[in-house]
Amino acid sequence: MPQPTVILTDIEGTTSSISFVKNVLFPYARKALPAFVAAHGQEPQVRRWLDAVAVEIGGACQDSLIVETLQGWIDQDRKHTALKALQGMIWEAGYRNGDYKAHFYPEVAAVLKGWHAEGKPLYVYSSGSVPSQKLFFGFSEAGDLTGLISGWFDTEVGGKREADSYRRIVEAIDVPAAQILFLSDVVEELDAAREAGLQTRLLDRLEDYPLPRSGEATHGHDRAENFQQITL
Repeated sequence: MPQPTVILTDIEGTTSSISFVKNVLFPYARKALPAFVAAHGQEPQVRRWLDAVAVEIGGACQDSLIVETLQGWIDQDRKHTALKALQGMIWEAGYRNGDYKAHFYPEVAAVLKGWHAEGKPLYVYSSGSVPSQKLFFGFSEAGDLTGLISGWFDTEVGGKREADSYRRIVEAIDVPAAQILFLSDVVEELDAAREAGLQTRLLDRLEDYPLPRSGEATHGHDRAENFQQITL
C-alpha cells in the first residue's frame, strides 16, 4: 500500500463523540423545528426541503405534519438529506448564539493540524449536510478548524455505505483512490470505501463502542482507538 497523501474523515464517532450529536444537537433541532418552519417555511432554501419531505410522505400536506415527520426521523436517527439540511440551518443559530460548541476528542485538532502542516489535504465526508459540517468545525471546542479542510462531502454524493459514493469523492478530489485514507467509526462505511479502492482506519473508541466489534476493519493496523494511533 502506498503512503496516504490525502485524509478523508467522518465526524460523528470519529473526530467527535456520538453522545454530543445525540444528546445536544438532535434535541436542540427537534425542539426548534416547529418555530423554525413557522418563521422560515416560505423561504426558498427551506421550502425546497419541506416539499421534498412532503413528496416522500404522500404529496401535499400541512407543514405541521411535515414537522412531525421530521421530528420522528430525528428520533430514528434517519440519514435523510432533507432532514440534515434543515437541521444544519437550525444548528447555525445555536452555534452563533453560543448555546453550545462542537465537541472534538482532545487529540483530534492537534493531529489534524499536524497533517495539514505536513501538506496532506484533509477532506470531510459526513451524513450531516456540508453547511452543518462547516459549522461543526467552525464553532468547535478547539476553535475555528475550517481552514484545515480542503473540501466537504455529504450524502448528496451518495450513501456512506455505498462504494459508488467513494468513487465520486475520488473523482472530485482527483487523486488515485489508493492514496486516500478514510477514517470512520462504522465498519460498513469502511467496507464500502475499501471496495472503491481507498485505504481505511476504524476509529474504535471505547467511549462510543465499549463492546468488542467484529469484521475485517477491526484488526491490527486497520484499527485505532484515537487519532494519535494512526500512522501514515
